[in-house]
Amino acid sequence: MKNIAAILVVVTCCLAGNTALFAAERPQRVMKPAASTPDTSPAILSIIPAQAEPGGRVTIFGANFGGQISAFLGSVEIPAKVTDGRQLEFTVPPLDAGLYALYLKRGDGVVGRAYNFSVLPLRPVLIALSPDKISSCAQGGERDVTAVGRNFGETTFLFFDNASIKSRVLSPEAIAFRVPQVTGGLHQIMVKNSPENASVQLALEIETKPEISQVTRGNEYVNYYELLIEGKNFQQNSALYVDGLRIGGNSGQDSAAREKVIFIDCTRLVYQRFPYSPVAKDFRLQVVNPGNEGSQVINVSAP
Repeated sequence: MKNIAAILVVVTCCLAGNTALFAAERPQRVMKPAASTPDTSPAILSIIPAQAEPGGRVTIFGANFGGQISAFLGSVEIPAKVTDGRQLEFTVPPLDAGLYALYLKRGDGVVGRAYNFSVLPLRPVLIALSPDKISSCAQGGERDVTAVGRNFGETTFLFFDNASIKSRVLSPEAIAFRVPQVTGGLHQIMVKNSPENASVQLALEIETKPEISQVTRGNEYVNYYELLIEGKNFQQNSALYVDGLRIGGNSGQDSAAREKVIFIDCTRLVYQRFPYSPVAKDFRLQVVNPGNEGSQVINVSAP
């Protein structure tokens, strides 16, 4: 029995060895990797610029645009112009400021990958001020100025020397405001639709140079009469020069002097003149303000 068992073991081993040998000699089937399908959807390689305001032009460089393609900002479809099959352009439509998904959709319905695109608030444009200069002594409605431009809206604020002041949007092309009481000279005006979205600045001039519009005779007294000097930008300490002789001014009125200049308001002065003869003579008048700004010289014929 032992001999029979031994013989069975030998036979089994031989058979196992032959099976392994046959398996080693059998040719193996090699599986080829599946061929990848090329991506033919519209591809965006660059967006210039990556943000723009409504009306701005955007250029996209990429591939697979096909013969007909549209750009989308969110759900808004925008016709695009394709050049050389690798470049397209479109204009940002009137949209609220914010972040939008920008993607391309070809005429066959294939949609490309989406990218972020920022629509900026519409930048206000300031073109002119009407008027662009006012008198320092202007009052009430005389101090009203209209800023003319475009892209003005409910969120537009007007800034006077970098400080926001009360204004009223009349239309997308006009904003009205009243000039505050400020010193003379040039002042800067600009408008903003948002803190980072401002127009260029324009200069508004506050005129302080005195100007004589007319001189007329007023009341007459025993030994003097009044000359009424009308104009603008007269000041409390304005001096009057009569043929080069100064009357009044910064030093105030000389109580011992006979002739005087009385300040009524910024548009009127009264010159009390003491003539040495009732015969009319020609003389020259000029008003000079404390800042040494002088009016034109006026020729007057009076006693």
